Amino acid sequence: MIIAEGKPLVEVLGMLEGAGDIIVLGCRSCVTICLAGGEKESKEMAEALSLHSELKGKGWNVTTVTVERACEKEFLSPFIGSKGTIVSMACGVGAQVVQALASEARVLPGVNTVSMGAPEGMGVFMEKCAGCGDCTLHLTAGICPIARCAKNLLNGPCGGSQDGKCEVSPDTPCAWDQIVRSLESQGRLELLDVIIPPKDWRSSRHGGPRRTIDQEALPGEAQRAWRGEE
Repeated sequence: MIIAEGKPLVEVLGMLEGAGDIIVLGCRSCVTICLAGGEKESKEMAEALSLHSELKGKGWNVTTVTVERACEKEFLSPFIGSKGTIVSMACGVGAQVVQALASEARVLPGVNTVSMGAPEGMGVFMEKCAGCGDCTLHLTAGICPIARCAKNLLNGPCGGSQDGKCEVSPDTPCAWDQIVRSLESQGRLELLDVIIPPKDWRSSRHGGPRRTIDQEALPGEAQRAWRGEE
């Protein structure tokens, strides 16, 4: 899931100069799970903006809408051609999709998109994947060294690992200590002898925005063109 956290209210208020009608847009997907931009948080944001408007005489008309997934156009049809100001409580992906559909509106981020990860406890979320596009989890016991090792080491651990902790912080577990222990419990320690070669970073985000195409989902003519049959 995508992990996000709410922006400070003062930062959001600073982006609303000149606003009139404001829609606070929530999302029932990832940002709901990480307690950042679901229906509850969107209503709280709308209430805070309405109160600020009343106290400061801004004259804002604030409403709130929460959609199933803000990253998919099919759930955003009511916003096509929208004007005014939209405070997006969805992740950065959702905010960009909304802006593309409502080109005359001003879409403002109400959250900061942090990482891709999973919940570890109540209100605690940990980054698990960096989206590098060249996955080697089969060699590292399902633990990503790119996202979870401070040095992104593909072959570790380094000399700074002590007692299962990273030299960066005593509160940070050493990813490679976790990898070794996990491989040991699986009876697969021989994988430590496999040298993982440098990654092909052409598949990562450093080459610009990536596009993934499901060939089977393409229309028949497009599939044939993709395979070079036409």
